[in-house]
Amino acid sequence: MQNPEKDTSMDFIQSLCEEYRKYNQIDPAYYERYRVKRGLRNADGTGVMAGVTQIGNVLGYYLQDGERFPAPGKLIYRGIDVDELVNGFVRENRFGFEETAYLLLFGTLPTREQLAAFQQMLSDSHTLPHMFTEDMIIKAPSPDVMNKLARSVLALYSYDDNPDDMSLPNQLRQAVQLMARVPVIVAHAFAVKRHYYDNESLYLHRPQPGLSVAENFLYSVRHDNQFTEQEARLLDLCLVLHAEHGGGNNSAFACRVLSSSGTDTYSAIAAAVGSLKGPRHGGANKKVMEMFGYIEDEVKDWKDEDEVRSFLGKLLRKEAGDKSGLIYGMGHAIYTLSDPRAVILKRFAKQLAETKGMLDEFELYETVERLTPEVLLSVKGEDKVVCANVDLFSGMVYKMMGIPQELYTPLFAVARIVGWCAHRIEEVYQPGNRIIRPAYKAVAPMRPFVPLDQR
Repeated sequence: MQNPEKDTSMDFIQSLCEEYRKYNQIDPAYYERYRVKRGLRNADGTGVMAGVTQIGNVLGYYLQDGERFPAPGKLIYRGIDVDELVNGFVRENRFGFEETAYLLLFGTLPTREQLAAFQQMLSDSHTLPHMFTEDMIIKAPSPDVMNKLARSVLALYSYDDNPDDMSLPNQLRQAVQLMARVPVIVAHAFAVKRHYYDNESLYLHRPQPGLSVAENFLYSVRHDNQFTEQEARLLDLCLVLHAEHGGGNNSAFACRVLSSSGTDTYSAIAAAVGSLKGPRHGGANKKVMEMFGYIEDEVKDWKDEDEVRSFLGKLLRKEAGDKSGLIYGMGHAIYTLSDPRAVILKRFAKQLAETKGMLDEFELYETVERLTPEVLLSVKGEDKVVCANVDLFSGMVYKMMGIPQELYTPLFAVARIVGWCAHRIEEVYQPGNRIIRPAYKAVAPMRPFVPLDQR
């Protein structure tokens, strides 16, 4: 039976939509006329310089005489090439995320003693406040873990005895606690989501002392707490590669914008979580997996490159997939010849694919990576250099580990909380800190007020 009140309400909303469209059209020519840098991008695609940072750097091209030239991608944490960082802890057979967190937060690699003390500090900070899970997660379950994470981060303000203290010791305390607690919140929010929305049994696991962040996450999200060493090592690598990506990425910039206003840590980090949820940012790996679902269903022979090429053309022509006209996982705003994160992850992903008996699927991903540039040229006439980005392989890695898609973007947040906290503290304590306030050109014409009876 239809609800007439609801129908009336929807009719009114539709009329409001028409009203909005009538009075809220902005002529695209204005952007060029007033030299507006949409997306804070220059005409050549480079980002508008909005600040300076010592935390991270992303290199994918070089400029010569004002022209961009492709270059092998580099991701640099505090002056250290991530490739060197990864090779260092892999060679020594160690987990690297905690060491990376220390580097990004404090600006230097820890000694063995400092690393042990930092790991212990994180372990001591895992526990959520008393009744937090019951009151903030179980009582208000969410179908989306990222929304629940944002709400929970904001809620931590109420459990902090000193939430607004902007002193460096207090900011660092809050940062360490958030790094330790976010993985637990994600694990609990996921368990509650599966229970209330997917009719599964509810399992809540406490983090175990002595385990790395990667090990504890796998322990916490699996009913039987079981995981392999290879899985934990690869997840740890994913966390390292997602921990930071410069101050200009959308979520880090959102965090810095809020931090510049003088607001509290929890508000700034919650804003970053909201940004990361977007499919143009952290949600991209889910779109990659959705796209490959279409490819695997429609392409009968994964080894037939002509068939794969044909389907990629359909994706670009909006004839297949989600009809967006995009090939997800390919291309990046900065990287041109290569995304260093994808290069590193691909190497380890192949090893796991061999172990899991998923080499055919892995090779399909490689085929898409190889064919996309030529399909872009043939379908859209685009001859720019395009490389695979980290999202092309991170989703497959999670799939091979049996991690559900609902956790792909939250796992990104588990890693990126480190970069966000580092950027927040740098923004708050940089010399001459000012509130970030870009300009918008007002283009609405002046008009007189019309009395209500004359409208």
